[in-house]
Amino acid sequence: MSLAVRVIPCLDVDAGRVVKGVHFKNLRDAGDPVELAAEYYRQGADELTFLDVTASSSGRDTMYDVVRRTAEQLFIPLTVGGGVRTTDDVDNLLRCGADKVGVNTAAINDPDLIARIAQRFGRQVLVLSLDARREKGSQHTPSGFEVTTHGGRTSTGIDALWWVKRAEELGAGEILLNSMDADGTEDGYDTEMISKVRAAVSIPVIASGGAGTAKDFPKAIEAGADAVLAASVFHFGKVSIPEVKSELAHAGLTVRATHRW
Repeated sequence: MSLAVRVIPCLDVDAGRVVKGVHFKNLRDAGDPVELAAEYYRQGADELTFLDVTASSSGRDTMYDVVRRTAEQLFIPLTVGGGVRTTDDVDNLLRCGADKVGVNTAAINDPDLIARIAQRFGRQVLVLSLDARREKGSQHTPSGFEVTTHGGRTSTGIDALWWVKRAEELGAGEILLNSMDADGTEDGYDTEMISKVRAAVSIPVIASGGAGTAKDFPKAIEAGADAVLAASVFHFGKVSIPEVKSELAHAGLTVRATHRW
């Protein structure tokens, strides 16, 4: 029996509120993170991802509180990312109730952070969050996809396929692959990017960026993703988790039951 496709709502949290924009710009309020998380759990979400978009020391206690209150209510895996720079940051988030922790910019600046986290907590805890965009013709990115930071605004010159392979070698347990070209556009996932990353690594790949309708989700899985993540289409009621799972099942994919109560 094939593994069930995971459907994962992503909540970008800023100062204790969920926000969403396009390409991480023009953010608008989307609600209370704990209330939204509870609703997604009720609908049948398989996991939840929180991204601390403030990621500052001043907002850290607020995020810890959000994670703690959410973990007390839900019984599905919770991944938290944003501003994770040390193994102690990981330790604190796990103690607050997170099951997995995402790293992005800090791992680019210090790749050995991946190894240190994996060695201390196990690779199942570590999700490499990757914001990639197309960079055709660049001598630095032969795959055509470049790693970016700061919401896609800063180029790194690092080839995305090289980076995911290196991250897997260092101990990453999953890849959260976010297309910065597609993020927030609702024009569909970047299936070419997903396929290339799938061919490069053996660890699970979570597709992110671009979901607009329920029909977009099976295409990401068919391209090679193990899980699908979305934000704005869920937050603003354009697509529900049961609708996504129904579309996945209709495409012949295995999904877990929806509506827990």
